[in-house]
Amino acid sequence: MSDQAEAQREAANPTDSATAVATAGTSQDEEYTFRQVIDDDLGGMSLEDAIAGTIVEFDDGDIVKGVIVKVDKDEVLLDIGFKSEGVIPARELSIRHDVDPGEIVSLGEEIEALVLQKEDKEGRLILSKKRAQYERAWGTIERIKEQNGVVSGPVIEVVKGGLILDIGLRGFLPASLVELRRVRDLAPYVGRSLEAKIIELDKHRNNVVLSRRAWLEETQKEQREEFLDNLKPGERRRGVVSSVVNFGAFVDLGGMDGLVHVSELSWKHVDHPSMVVQVGDEVEVEVLEVDLDRERISLSLKATQQDPWQEFANNHRVGELVYGRVTKLVPFGSFVQVGDGIEGLVHISEMAAHHVELPEQVVTPGEELWVKIIDLDLQRRRISLSIKQAAEGGVVAPEYQEAFGDHAYDEHGNYIGDYQAADFTPESEGQAAWAEEYAAEAHAEAHPDAHPAEAHPDAHPADAHPAEAHPADAHPADAAAAPGPPEGGGG
Repeated sequence: MSDQAEAQREAANPTDSATAVATAGTSQDEEYTFRQVIDDDLGGMSLEDAIAGTIVEFDDGDIVKGVIVKVDKDEVLLDIGFKSEGVIPARELSIRHDVDPGEIVSLGEEIEALVLQKEDKEGRLILSKKRAQYERAWGTIERIKEQNGVVSGPVIEVVKGGLILDIGLRGFLPASLVELRRVRDLAPYVGRSLEAKIIELDKHRNNVVLSRRAWLEETQKEQREEFLDNLKPGERRRGVVSSVVNFGAFVDLGGMDGLVHVSELSWKHVDHPSMVVQVGDEVEVEVLEVDLDRERISLSLKATQQDPWQEFANNHRVGELVYGRVTKLVPFGSFVQVGDGIEGLVHISEMAAHHVELPEQVVTPGEELWVKIIDLDLQRRRISLSIKQAAEGGVVAPEYQEAFGDHAYDEHGNYIGDYQAADFTPESEGQAAWAEEYAAEAHAEAHPDAHPAEAHPDAHPADAHPAEAHPADAHPADAAAAPGPPEGGGG
């Protein structure tokens, strides 16, 4: 074959020529095989259409899926198949505040996100994981509310007035609805998972209000009914004060709370329940009433205590002399306290032997004096007293007998008791001087034959004199804790 013919053949069959060259370049025994580089799998679609088909189409507000490809401290990148990765700012990762992105998501994790901006001023795609979570959760929450179901989630925050639960969105649990009774310290609940009922739902205001108490009441209904059935009026139970309010105190009886109204806290007047009990106090109460329909228990603390009026009536009789303190003046007389929480009235006609226009002409508030019991009505809680009749003498009440009984008076009715025996501690130099003076006089009366210098062991001769002492004429604080009754009052 001529060279010209060979050249024409190679030009017509370039592959054969390349094969021959490749064979020559390897070995004469091996034949080079071309490998296929590209498969035509577009199925007739143009390359431009094929590329466009790989890009996700979406609008603002849509929820998209993607894979986490980068986690930084202030943002996360999500590949959703768009021309660029989407950016999720740290604040849009969770409904919790100040979170570390690494604690919420991890590389390679597939998540949903809501499109906030398809392209911001910097050309970035801005996404929100928490908004997508919120949209998904809201539909679930609405269904649970319709079915009167229960939601659960961890407590993520303590706010003013209650707790925030993560139930896919921020659910508010008021402090008054955390337990069957109000809880003061909410901090221990953070991190705990709680169940609750949905009591209020408003998507426009982004408001979800929960009640764990409603859930507890529902789950413990049988136990409460059994507890109430076994609780009878008149029973005495021990409990712990769980709450103190203006109108009384709630006591946990070990299953339910009962109310001790302020009027049932004490036999005395109570300005505020906190004057009597504090939260955490263990008390014994008496059951007054059990309302099965309303599931309410009425309790009394004072019913377990001695009635001071009954005690006074048991220990005193009409005609006895008692020592008291003027507490209040009124147009028709004065009130005198004669016992712990016990006040009696001295009518203006019983204040003095002479006519009295105004009570302040005879007594002043705070003044201490002897009065006689002239009437005692336990049922109506009334005691009538007399200053006028007390001045005439009478039988001294038992509690004063030791200091002012018959043994403390001579045959003429003069007081001869020893003032030093009384429980009196002078609080000033003046009080000490008066106490010493009257002690010396009392000693002199008890030992009339003694030399003046011996009238009192501690008295100076010039100070000792056998003058008669009349304790009733002395101010109470000058002589003893309680001065002697009027002359002839030894009984």
